[in-house]
Amino acid sequence: MAIVHATDASFSNDIAEGLVLVDFWATWCGPCKMIAPVLEELDSELNGAAKIVKVDVDQNQETASKFGIMSIPTLLLFKDGEPVDKTVGFQPKEALAEFIQKHA
Repeated sequence: MAIVHATDASFSNDIAEGLVLVDFWATWCGPCKMIAPVLEELDSELNGAAKIVKVDVDQNQETASKFGIMSIPTLLLFKDGEPVDKTVGFQPKEALAEFIQKHA
């Protein structure tokens, strides 16, 4: 499944069903650039078990504000539209896989 780039307008639809890992990021953020290839790899290994959605906090301030995003990268895990878990900062692929598995 390809990684989805959500906007304020599309966000609620993008997280509505199943397990969704949302990466709140920005183009100027060093750790965000480090986590991007990790998310790409993870996406190919999840085989549809969870969807990955990216939200650029500079372009989509309404969504970032709604979820109280203060530091980036922040990764929120949603299950059927409801937030169930959160982690902040760079995480290795194994840690993110475990983070998702806890709620599968």
